[in-house]
Amino acid sequence: MIDLRLLREDPDRVRASQRARGEDVGIVDALLTADERRRSSSVRFDELRAEQKALGKLIPKAAGDEKAELLKKAGELSAAVKAADAEQDAAAEETQQLLLQLGNLVHPEVPVGGEDDFTVLETIGTPRDFDAEGFAPKDHLELGELLGAIDTERGAKVSGSRFYYLTGIGALLEFALVNAAMAQATAAGFTPVLTPALVKPKAMEGTGFLGQAAEDVYHLDKDDLYLVGTSEVPLAAYHMDEILEAAQLPRRYAGFSSCFRREAGSYGKDTRGIFRVHQFDKVEMYVYTTPEDAEAEHQRLLDWEKQWLTSLELPFRVVDLASGDLGSSATRKFDCEAWIPTQGKYRELTSTSNTTEFQSRRLSIRMREGKKVRPLATLNGTLCAVTRTIVAILENHQQADGSVRVPEALRPFLGGREVLEPVAR
Repeated sequence: MIDLRLLREDPDRVRASQRARGEDVGIVDALLTADERRRSSSVRFDELRAEQKALGKLIPKAAGDEKAELLKKAGELSAAVKAADAEQDAAAEETQQLLLQLGNLVHPEVPVGGEDDFTVLETIGTPRDFDAEGFAPKDHLELGELLGAIDTERGAKVSGSRFYYLTGIGALLEFALVNAAMAQATAAGFTPVLTPALVKPKAMEGTGFLGQAAEDVYHLDKDDLYLVGTSEVPLAAYHMDEILEAAQLPRRYAGFSSCFRREAGSYGKDTRGIFRVHQFDKVEMYVYTTPEDAEAEHQRLLDWEKQWLTSLELPFRVVDLASGDLGSSATRKFDCEAWIPTQGKYRELTSTSNTTEFQSRRLSIRMREGKKVRPLATLNGTLCAVTRTIVAILENHQQADGSVRVPEALRPFLGGREVLEPVAR
């Protein structure tokens, strides 16, 4: 959530941010009204409590009619205090609920617009010319079936659409990618973490996933727990309700988890193969740092993602997402999109978001500098979303006979294999 003081001091900035996101601007005025009501009711409550305490000191010293009159007034004050307390709580609750609906402030350099209004910051590598090589590329599912690596037919039989099995070399390729990603992350100073896949509502709400993204979240009603769509959620909540020493920042974690998404808004999209699925594994980077260093850390996260994709020898581009395509918690978000030959376009493989103080305020995570305690900044970045990375590797490194060349950086994690060979069927 944003700082209420900023809202009071510069509401036009908040309105402009909401407008850029394509979100309700009226919520700003509703929030200002609720905040004023909260503050005035708090003042009223304090005044009545002070009057009640002062009256309480007079009653023992009074007698007769004077005491009776004071007792009568004490009763009236007691009722007024209770009413003021209830009004204060109601105003505070309304303010909090409105505040939770407000997105983070959009960074001034973010392009304004919707999904297609991103800015391409750079393009790295060149897509292969399969025509010049003399063969038509196969898509990842055909390759995966030739390699004995992907089985979507049995995935659908057992679990339904958008589920799959990774078998044989497919399973080994996942383990290799996860180990390679973790090796890069730990070399960069990240602490590896295995996170819970189920979290409480406070953790999910605190990271901003119960707002615009709620339709994609799986909820277990009986237990009131949520399946995470990314380890960003348990990593963000890891230090919930804690105060971290500024001298110990940044704290960098690399979390591995299974991720679960309904893909509710993607009917008919990417129905073939494993590009868009309900369950996949991922290595996620998460950072706690000072607000002053957040933008520099955002660039570092992007650099680590570029390093990863370059090591896999994938052609990709970096895009600065437009305001209307940001999640509610991000002030700015960069995507790295790999070229997918059979689709003839770039598709998102990794992303990194600067969420500034938005998540830390919601999760009550602060930093201490001397005697001063204040909210810190958090950032996240996907290093390896396994299924999409497998798609990109198979399609970009395929050979005419259906085999797939293994990128050099990945070979030590695949027992030295240089090529993935089709299996006898």
